Amino acid sequence: MGRKETRVIHIGDRVIGGGNPILIQSMCNTKTEDAAATAEQILRLENAGCDIIRVAVPTMEAAAAIREIKRQIRIPLVADIHFDYRLAIAAIECGADKIRINPGNIGSEDRVRAVIDKAKERNVPIRVGVNSGSLEKGLIEKYGGVTAEGLVESALDKTAMIEKMGYDNLVISIKSSDVMMCVKAHELISKRTAYPLHVGITEAGTVTSGNIKSAVGLGIILNEGIGDTIRVSLTGDPAEEIKSAKLILRTLGLWKGGVEVVSCPTCGRTRIDLIGLAGQVENMVTEFDDLDIKVAVMGCAVNGPGEAREADLGVAGGNGEGLLFKKGQIIRKMPEEELVGALREELVKLRNENNA
Repeated sequence: MGRKETRVIHIGDRVIGGGNPILIQSMCNTKTEDAAATAEQILRLENAGCDIIRVAVPTMEAAAAIREIKRQIRIPLVADIHFDYRLAIAAIECGADKIRINPGNIGSEDRVRAVIDKAKERNVPIRVGVNSGSLEKGLIEKYGGVTAEGLVESALDKTAMIEKMGYDNLVISIKSSDVMMCVKAHELISKRTAYPLHVGITEAGTVTSGNIKSAVGLGIILNEGIGDTIRVSLTGDPAEEIKSAKLILRTLGLWKGGVEVVSCPTCGRTRIDLIGLAGQVENMVTEFDDLDIKVAVMGCAVNGPGEAREADLGVAGGNGEGLLFKKGQIIRKMPEEELVGALREELVKLRNENNA
């Protein structure tokens, strides 16, 4: 697919826009004031594949904690600000690599200008965030409700205001929990701005419903070449957001690397704990992000290797036992409880061969 050409923006040591790879974001659910707990969670998310992390900054204590958090992490940190412009200024002074604000809830033009001046002084990019829950009353009246057109107009009005203040180091995000409204809004705004777009379906829901809504919405948006950073918003462990984002990008051919796990549905022929086995394999392969291969987990030893012939490696279950196969060819047979360990050994061999 063709990617829409957007402006290049630097966020810490990462670069977005201009055809650069789409980066994965998430947000901490720790209290930012607890720098140790927040840094610990960020390091876990880094290891899962997070490229950029956002933290809430509701207090001056949270803003001050950014300084210590930054000492312990390796990825860029975004400070999420609402209402109090002084928190945005403090977050920038304490080392935030980017700030997220909605100029509409920061206050007067003078307060917005104070934030812009501080960002300009440190060359810190600003993410202008608009979502369907915060759309201005005037735009709701103009369009007869919350609409994609209203979201776009709101975002462009705010970027124009910041541009008039002499700053254009900007990223835009327009989010809605209505999937198709969100899709339409991104289609509209991508034709009217060259700023990088951070894309996501807000308030998507739990791991199950949120993943489905995000996969549908982000799949459409990204497949149209729109988007420079991505967040899958889930009510759950932020690590789940990273796993889902990687899978969405990989499915669309927008992210290379890592092990893709395919598995068959259970059926009457299944004689092993296929659900448990597939879960174990999916968790185990996360440590092999340096490999770009496909692994199959099949429930039937009779035709599993044949059905998954295109997989680089795989396991297929029998009655309390299973087969390890490679490119459809059976390597060996073993008890069910040894399958995951044997598969891991093969992955280690592949890694060593690649690094030789």
